[in-house]
Amino acid sequence: MTAFMEPFRIKSVEPIAFPTAAERRAALEAAGYNLFKVDAAQITIDLLTDSGTGAMSAAQWSALLSGDESYAGARSFRRFESVVQELTGFSEVLPVHQGRAAERLVLSTLLKPGQASVSNTHFDTTRAHVELAGGKAVDIPAPDGGDIDLDQLRKAFAVEDVACVVLTVTNNGLGGKPVLMQNIRDTRAICDEFDVPLILDAARFAENAYLITEREPEFAGRLPREVAEEMFRLADIIWASLKKDGIANIGGLIAMNDQDLAARCRLELIAYEGFPTYGGLAGRDLEALAQGLLEVTEPSYLRYRAESARWFGEALRAVGMPVIEPVGLHAVYIDAGELLPGRTLPANALLAEFYLEGGIRASELGTLAFGRIDPAGGPDIPSARELVRFCLPRRVYTQSHLEYVVETAAAIAKRAESIPSYRITHQSPVMRHFTATLAPV
Repeated sequence: MTAFMEPFRIKSVEPIAFPTAAERRAALEAAGYNLFKVDAAQITIDLLTDSGTGAMSAAQWSALLSGDESYAGARSFRRFESVVQELTGFSEVLPVHQGRAAERLVLSTLLKPGQASVSNTHFDTTRAHVELAGGKAVDIPAPDGGDIDLDQLRKAFAVEDVACVVLTVTNNGLGGKPVLMQNIRDTRAICDEFDVPLILDAARFAENAYLITEREPEFAGRLPREVAEEMFRLADIIWASLKKDGIANIGGLIAMNDQDLAARCRLELIAYEGFPTYGGLAGRDLEALAQGLLEVTEPSYLRYRAESARWFGEALRAVGMPVIEPVGLHAVYIDAGELLPGRTLPANALLAEFYLEGGIRASELGTLAFGRIDPAGGPDIPSARELVRFCLPRRVYTQSHLEYVVETAAAIAKRAESIPSYRITHQSPVMRHFTATLAPV
């Protein structure tokens, strides 16, 4: 069969909101045209992020009830630790309440001021933590937007004091494309040559593994879990927000074999998050995460996720939206710069139209997220791409929900020439896409 079908039945439902056009316009204006500031009660279809927005399985909800809330050495931590150790091959496992905490703990311990972290693309919070640690975030994606550029990586070692190499799998900032296994192997070899650690930002490790089985002939027919295990064994350290491929609402992890670095991270963990066997998480959260890590590599689940994303991308392309190809699993990306040439902040302009037209919320991965404020006070340095990301929360929306998004996109595409530019009316120096206010020009 060529059609895809959800490999699950729906057991619990939640109502969604249908604000009127007037209510949507009022909400967007009150939020300064920044959809991060619009209340969820004013959103019809929420594709802002796949982080912590998935639907847990019956087995995960059952696991919550067996959570051991002991402060130290809880049974739930031991189960979580065992699942992570088996999957990753790492002996040292630290739970944290979310991926941002994992990034901060590792980077603040690993980086010295002035050193560089080199990546296929640092995501926004990773870049912020590199800079907060006094380091320099260097992005060198390969032309395809997934892998790291190996030639540029060698050049980076020649001109920078490189403390670590971070591979974000998948490359979330540039279209959700996978880092292929051969690229991970080659990066591993270069890191060995220069004696620096290779870190995997593994929030979407299962989806990356599935795409490897599709795009690298060597791995055709292999189980996604087997591919994920091989990925992990090429790294020195991993961190992950498990709000993505842990299919849970909160949680993250750090894992490694370096006992000295793990000990330093544990001291930071105690100071900022909690005792190292709970790391800011409840025992019930650890149980849900352990179960989610078992479920996420199921081939039927990943195939459904891939096929639904591809269908969504094809449908958006058919109504005139310039979709970044090939489509990955966790999101579909639209090139707003191509749809709205000559506009300032075109990604934000397109986001506003989707909300005004249909109550749909997505996220901007353009100048507001990845551009830089000129420290000399000149014009902002724009991002290389102006993307709008439509994230697909795991096991939440059905095809009919996405058909509604496509219908909204068709209406917007017909009047693209009339969509205005936007300007920034207020911004903060870092993470400004969360806090900035905007206005149409």
